[in-house]
Amino acid sequence: MEYKDYYKIMGLARNATQDEIKRAHRKLARKYHPDISKEADAEARFKEVGEAYEVLKDPEKRAAYDQLGTNWQAGEAFHPPPNWQQGFEFHSSGFSGVDAAHFSDFFESLFGQAHGSDFTRGYGGHTQHGFNARGEDSYAKVLIDLQDAYQGATRTLTLKQTELDAQGHPQIKNHTLNVHIPKGVGQGQHIRLGKQGGRGIGKGEAGDLYLEIEFSLHPFYHAEGKDVYLELPVAPWEAALGATVKVPTPSGKVDLKIPADSANGGKLRLKGRGIPAQQPGDLYVVLKIALPKAESEASKAAYRVFEAAFKFNPRAQMGG
Repeated sequence: MEYKDYYKIMGLARNATQDEIKRAHRKLARKYHPDISKEADAEARFKEVGEAYEVLKDPEKRAAYDQLGTNWQAGEAFHPPPNWQQGFEFHSSGFSGVDAAHFSDFFESLFGQAHGSDFTRGYGGHTQHGFNARGEDSYAKVLIDLQDAYQGATRTLTLKQTELDAQGHPQIKNHTLNVHIPKGVGQGQHIRLGKQGGRGIGKGEAGDLYLEIEFSLHPFYHAEGKDVYLELPVAPWEAALGATVKVPTPSGKVDLKIPADSANGGKLRLKGRGIPAQQPGDLYVVLKIALPKAESEASKAAYRVFEAAFKFNPRAQMGG
């Protein structure tokens, strides 16, 4: 997908104030409104300006977008950096009536899940009673270790909140809190922290903060729902003859029996050793046959004996 320079689209400097952003949008929206504009590309430009304004008018989305840096050029191929939104607090105020379905893939890749999903529609914003109003709910995506889901943990997390300074520029401040990670939490699930969201108005109570869980990248494991997968290197003779080997799991090492004549990519299931739950997931060990290098004369000779003993042609089915 192509990178969108929202400041360039609106003819603004990156240090523009929120008032300058509003004025630029009013001007461009009138200029390119399809009902009155005589520009050939009015409809496309109108949508492009609307998308840029949707990001830049919102201090939270703008601050997150600015974190991508200034090295990108409009039209360049773009892929969001991994976990780029991690730790940003967003509120659930939605799109203010803008039809986000017409926004670009670039917008969707950055903000689609955060601002257009059932998550943000599922939790309330302000609840007003006279001059009192409950604060908005907010959410943030956070990374935890897979082991935390197995054992439960208390972690100190630092989130990024956005505020406007006196000149109307978004500023990021850190929000540090201690969070209990419950045993058995899964990727994509949410932890609710009562009254840790936006401030209330008057006597209104604060909103809630919802933390969306993602697992940090691990060198061995990855999770799919409650199931966990591990790629296990095995020697050719272990796969061919069978063996019992020590296997790491998030809850400790276990002895695993590898059946004789196991194939590369074969799966072995350790029932109930996935993420804990009322119905715990399973741990799947995926076998990856690792070939030793022939780095000595003895190892080269061993490979020649191996070749002579098997007369094996791995390309036989291809006519090779």
